[in-house]
Amino acid sequence: MFNRRQFVLAGTTLLAISAFPVLSLAEEGKPVSGGSLTWGVETDPATLNPQLNGQDKTKLLLRNAYESLLARTADGGYVPWLATSYSISEDGKTYTFRLRDDVSFTDGQKFDAKAVVTNFEKLRAPAYSASVSAGPVSRIAELKAVDDHTVSFTLKDIYAPFLDYVAGLEILSPAAFSSSQIKSGGTEIAGTGPFILKRYVKGQEIQFEKNPAYNWAPKTAKHQGAAYLDQITYRFLPESSVRTGALTSGQLDVIEGISGNDAALFKDNPDFTYQTALNTGTPYSLFLNVTWGPTQDVKVRKALLASLDIDKILKAVYRGERTRAWGITSPIDPQFYDKSIEKTYGADAGVANRLLDEAGWSEKDADGFRIKDGKRLTIDVVQAQATVRDQRDVLLQALQAQARQVAGIDLAINYVDAGTYTDRRKTGQFGSIANSNTPTDAIDIEYHYLPLQKGGTINYSRAEAPELAQWLNEAASTLDQKKRFEIYAKLQRFAILDQAYAIPLYEPEDQVAAASYVKGITFRPFKQLPENAYDLWRSE
Repeated sequence: MFNRRQFVLAGTTLLAISAFPVLSLAEEGKPVSGGSLTWGVETDPATLNPQLNGQDKTKLLLRNAYESLLARTADGGYVPWLATSYSISEDGKTYTFRLRDDVSFTDGQKFDAKAVVTNFEKLRAPAYSASVSAGPVSRIAELKAVDDHTVSFTLKDIYAPFLDYVAGLEILSPAAFSSSQIKSGGTEIAGTGPFILKRYVKGQEIQFEKNPAYNWAPKTAKHQGAAYLDQITYRFLPESSVRTGALTSGQLDVIEGISGNDAALFKDNPDFTYQTALNTGTPYSLFLNVTWGPTQDVKVRKALLASLDIDKILKAVYRGERTRAWGITSPIDPQFYDKSIEKTYGADAGVANRLLDEAGWSEKDADGFRIKDGKRLTIDVVQAQATVRDQRDVLLQALQAQARQVAGIDLAINYVDAGTYTDRRKTGQFGSIANSNTPTDAIDIEYHYLPLQKGGTINYSRAEAPELAQWLNEAASTLDQKKRFEIYAKLQRFAILDQAYAIPLYEPEDQVAAASYVKGITFRPFKQLPENAYDLWRSE
């Protein structure tokens, strides 16, 4: 039968026609196949190539079509996915993966060892992506196809996070690298996933259709075989109030990114389900540039850290619906997060003002801002427009007001386009960058705190203290988990308390609300991002 709904969304009238099977199975609680769903999301991908896409929010979309050799489990372990098994040599440098022999890319090409080698060879080439080639893939000394279904990687040195990297890297069809869409991504870039990318309209929507041949889901999935849904469409709706209104009025089936003010509309409401999960990775933070402007002075950085009452601000902005961050990584990861840093800094106006006086910012102008040599104490905060979500603009405004009131610091907030953001990062002409990141924690810490010339591909603070590279290299070169924890804990205290390279604000989380007939919504084990549409089905 058909369910026919006409709805208006973002000024466009659409006609949705979905086919559903009879309801008897659904009424018994058993998944049923068929039909489609429309999901409202916050973020339009900067690129549809998952290997080049650094926007964690868009992994929800791209994971429908692209997959990895391994999958993560809730405890941080690994299970087979496109690989059936792996082994590590006694010296800890060579990783050998046995691959599935029944997988094909959705363009018809065979998934095999040669395809995997092609992907990693491209990733190592700066022409493909200079930032990617400088990351963990640069640690590979040799890769080879041992046979059609076995591939090996020999590393230059022991690198403990290597499996984390492999488990997060999506494998593309070899034909993709000859496509004109390889940098932008698109329908020509095939993966092995349960859905096939069929349509993309920038700023409006992206649509995936079921891959009928799919039969290789990892054990972390709830079923095997093809996806239940025939089609899943994601609509790009950056305003949380628009997404909320579209779901409550029946124009959408699912939404993500629910504001603190709107959460009560879905909690304990029988017409909807509401789920949340904290992410792994780096908290949303103000990263303070040690090479440009007033934040070159550690006393200024530590003064800003002391001046902010972040708990008070989060409560006001998010109505208690967000989790305070204290360190350089997620509090849900016991492997790397040392909670002893909690409640050790902040909300101390006396310390903040004393430090600024000591740094020579002892006078104030008519507007109450501190000045030195006739110049205002201005910290230029750059926020990429593409990452303005989850009421972050409101949060930054609250920080701006508090820094001025408590310490006379001028946080000048600048929302910039992608080109300007890239240029500012490249030239280092910014006081602070506000952002978060959710790759697996060990690799993410390296991205943020290794010096730029040594693989710190993000490193917004542009920190180059020799301790950072020393500790991170020590952590990467040992498989002793206790020792790694101790190193990361030491680095965390140095980065936040001693040097104030970053001011952690809150731990990003995902919120998903759905109509009650949408079943199977889950979050990715360990990383806690919303899972793709593979296990979704509808009961009406």
